[in-house]
Amino acid sequence: MAEFDIQIKGGTIVDGTRVPAFRGDVWIRDGKVVQIGGRAAASAKQVIDADGLIVAPGFVDLHTHYDAQIRWDPWCTISGWHGVTSVVLGNCGFGFFPVKQDFRERSMLTMTRTEAIPFEAMKKGMNWDWETVPQYLDSLDRAPKGVNCIQYMPTASLMTYVMGLEAAKTRPATPEERSLMARILDEGMDAGLCGFSIQRLGPDSTQADFDGSPMVTDTMCDEDILNLARVLRNRDEGFIQITQATGQMQKDREFVETLAAEARRPILHNLVAATPRDPEFHKRGMRWLEQANLRGLPIFGQAATLRTGFAFTLEHWNLYDASPAWRAVTTGTKAEKIAKMRDPELRAAIKREQEDANRRLELIQAAIGGPLRKLIVQHVNDQPELEQYVGKTLAQIAEEWGKDMIDTMLDLSIAGDLNVEFLGPDRGSSAQFTSELIKDSPFTLPGVSDGGAHTKFFTGGAYTTDFLRWLVRDEKKLSLEEAHYRLSALPAHAAGFRDRGVLREGAWADVVVYDLNALDTTPEWVGEVAHDFPGGEWRRVIRAHGYRSIIVNGQETFHDSKPTGATPGKLLRHGHA
Repeated sequence: MAEFDIQIKGGTIVDGTRVPAFRGDVWIRDGKVVQIGGRAAASAKQVIDADGLIVAPGFVDLHTHYDAQIRWDPWCTISGWHGVTSVVLGNCGFGFFPVKQDFRERSMLTMTRTEAIPFEAMKKGMNWDWETVPQYLDSLDRAPKGVNCIQYMPTASLMTYVMGLEAAKTRPATPEERSLMARILDEGMDAGLCGFSIQRLGPDSTQADFDGSPMVTDTMCDEDILNLARVLRNRDEGFIQITQATGQMQKDREFVETLAAEARRPILHNLVAATPRDPEFHKRGMRWLEQANLRGLPIFGQAATLRTGFAFTLEHWNLYDASPAWRAVTTGTKAEKIAKMRDPELRAAIKREQEDANRRLELIQAAIGGPLRKLIVQHVNDQPELEQYVGKTLAQIAEEWGKDMIDTMLDLSIAGDLNVEFLGPDRGSSAQFTSELIKDSPFTLPGVSDGGAHTKFFTGGAYTTDFLRWLVRDEKKLSLEEAHYRLSALPAHAAGFRDRGVLREGAWADVVVYDLNALDTTPEWVGEVAHDFPGGEWRRVIRAHGYRSIIVNGQETFHDSKPTGATPGKLLRHGHA
């Protein structure tokens, strides 16, 4: 028998299928799992001692925005550090293809706000050698990758390519334009796309374009979406990711059901969540998913499970964009933002929204970033005259100054050249409710990492590590078997990955080996600043601890949390290598 490449020796195997964990060895050759358990007739070039460790399938991250970052960071960190071995690119309808040459810079500018990816990093780190969908996929195929990836058609890019930006934002497509978009999607599926994605958040989108206007898909009409769904139906392949939240939950869910009925393909719906303030909130989402699936509508709910807060400055913050007044003062250059923040009329508009009887802005802030009164000043741009405010809440500073909370936040930000950093504390997480959201529904997936997006104030790529240490180890709400099924096998199934997400003989060897007792992150919650992006740009990161080995297609990419430099990842056209 030929020599094995790797033997993972003496670990506790959790294979992703919900089979009870068992002790055994795993042998790998030519990128695949060749044998599990028993004795092998040959030796291995590398032996990984897994005594006392968990051996499980690599994690599958369905909601990422590494479309730019994968070009300079093949391992898609933060996710790659935390055991993710496969990612889905092109979520929410956003991406960089198809694209005309004169629209490249505008497409990058879009991503600087809607997904808060630094412009200089994209400009320096991306080598544009494509226009069409097949050209893009060939380029991605050639690029070194430390993780596997599959790729959605980014619907916003498709509409802009066919209709032009202004038309795509202001009117439905014509029959001729719909026909062309359907044909391009069909050809893209031939070339290896996995489906298409959409964000539809209405005219006051939480994630707006760089100029403050809605993204193309935010105001997309139903028929333009259903037109693309019929492509997947006719092919009987692919799936759809949709983030729809227009403020009318019942209508939003009804449309997702219509989309599932039209496509007859899996829908990944963003998102379902639990809140400690309402014990029924997550259950209502679970009941909807169950009822839809009972009617033959294959809708999966992507669940927000990460415990985290936000650390942000008003120079880069974009997640109050559903507020027209806040959006107005936080768009433009830094100088333009400061000038608008000083404008009494614009301040008055923010205050009116803040005091509105329907509490819309207050609810936005409570859900994203934290209520203003609870924001803590964490950093003050190294200005000694402002150091006295570090550690204080906005409510405390407003009381000291005798000012309104809005005036306090804006004045303090201006005094720090918009580099005053506010810490939004963890909104509160219920282990009981979050575990119910996962284990009590066959249609929910942990995650929504947004990996690669909101890089200066969010670290969602660490969700896998947090999920295991919180709900499995510390709270004992989920079994290891259930956790790994949800982190790997179920998302791989929902997204059409072939021979991924489980450990079985003949499957691709995407494997994590870790010490459950040592699993941890550094630092906690909001992370630390790392100056590791092209163009001198920085991002916020959370590093992983406790992973002995991360293996992609039979090659180690990380050993004891240190990179090996290997880039064995593949573009999985149609979900397989």
